[in-house]
Amino acid sequence: MPFDVASVRERLPGRQIEWFRSVSSTMTIASRLARDGCASGTVVGADGQVAGIGRQGHTWQSEARAGLYVSIVLRLPLAARDLPLVMLALGLGTQEAIVQVSGLSADLRWPNDVLIGERKCAGILAQLEGDAVIAGIGINVRHAQFPAEIAEFATSLHLAGRDVSREDLLVALVPAVEGCCTILFQEGAPAILRMFTRASSYAMGRRVRVAQDGREIVGVTCGLDPSGFLMVRSDDGKETAILAGGVRPA
Repeated sequence: MPFDVASVRERLPGRQIEWFRSVSSTMTIASRLARDGCASGTVVGADGQVAGIGRQGHTWQSEARAGLYVSIVLRLPLAARDLPLVMLALGLGTQEAIVQVSGLSADLRWPNDVLIGERKCAGILAQLEGDAVIAGIGINVRHAQFPAEIAEFATSLHLAGRDVSREDLLVALVPAVEGCCTILFQEGAPAILRMFTRASSYAMGRRVRVAQDGREIVGVTCGLDPSGFLMVRSDDGKETAILAGGVRPA
């Protein structure tokens, strides 16, 4: 079913929303709009992406009309060093929207993978473009299956038993993301760190393994540091800050 962008514009009035049938990546278009001076809150979305961008250079599975693939331009009074905290806020906003629209229980795996059970249903990428943050968000909505190489790790709202409209999801997503980012710059890092710790089973007391700097770290998560990085305590008692994703249950 084609995306009803007109209904979304009615429910999110006064906002620039650019929608495409197919693009290489919504991130690329949103970055160009940001360079051209578009307003904060501008949304770029597509029914499908032929080169969707995932974290750490991976490709995001962007089956046409099956998911919500959007990039949001956010102009926030934050410094580049705050980007890890912005990532946490984006994850919280995405989780909030999914729970609100689907009624499912969703978990957050640091830094911002949204899980249904132990399988990923949404992922987020953030990059700086001048004074703007480009938040790329992909949510698996109607996918009935996934390629063999990711089928064990991925799910969709449909596979989890909920058929929701992409329009309703976007209308919930935009204010949820903006609201969590507003908490970050108005109330500071401690507020977002507390919210993420409450919302994520991975933030504290979870035994995990993660590859970092060419070695595998296995241990128990012991909270977030002030910059938003995940701390893992190895069996020898050493605590290590995890600087990138790839956290998995051990």
